[in-house]
Amino acid sequence: MYVEFGDNEEEEQSSCSTGTAMVALEVVCSLIGWFCLYLLFCCTFTHRGPEWNCRLVTLSHGVLIVLLTAYVIFIDGPWPLTHAGSENTDLQILALAICLGYFCFDISWCVCYRTEGPVMLAHHAASILGILLALLLGESGCETCAVVFGSEVTNPLLQARWFLRRLELYDSLLGDAVDLLFILLFACVRVGVGTLMFYRELTSPRTSVIMKLGGVVMYGLAWLFMVDIARFGYKKSMAKYKRWIENNKGQKLDVHSMVCGTTGTD
Repeated sequence: MYVEFGDNEEEEQSSCSTGTAMVALEVVCSLIGWFCLYLLFCCTFTHRGPEWNCRLVTLSHGVLIVLLTAYVIFIDGPWPLTHAGSENTDLQILALAICLGYFCFDISWCVCYRTEGPVMLAHHAASILGILLALLLGESGCETCAVVFGSEVTNPLLQARWFLRRLELYDSLLGDAVDLLFILLFACVRVGVGTLMFYRELTSPRTSVIMKLGGVVMYGLAWLFMVDIARFGYKKSMAKYKRWIENNKGQKLDVHSMVCGTTGTD
């Protein structure tokens, strides 16, 4: 019996090591894949700068990972609001490995080109650590995928806003629509649904303490972003309101001058 128990323990350790090696291989392949995509964009759009090509990679990742995590959450399961802390599924591991490879690429690029501030770098670092913990612990994959989905669902809009600026199309109805949709989506998903997810994770008996601490960090960062977004929305709304008032005043003055001119002629 003792020998059999020892054999079983060795088999479990061997299986665990193999699983970890496979996850590491998936992450490395993901990192290489995103880097190769970046090089492809650099070769294709030679007249554009490095940030343009990096943001194309970011946009590609955003669309792919939102679709993949949406399938994981809403179709493949389990439901993160009721199964927080449960064992990772193969599809959850794949989604998190793809995402981790991208974040490793993106944070390296941001540090190299110094394009992001400390808050965004902290968000990237926290995302990397959270995904890494979920993969190493072999649990909490469902809520981690939910966090990734909530974090990335607004990303395509953020990139669209940047591209509109570079193409000088931002000051238009399309730019206003992108900003409005981004603010509403961020508030509803990242803060609204995110608050419920955060509560369920904290109260789940299955979720480990370290993953709960990670949830606290990500939730705090979401509120920091929300405050910045609210300030931006307020400033843009006030600027548009002032412009509207000035335009109305200008139209009234034009009408008044036309009336006065007509009266003087008579």
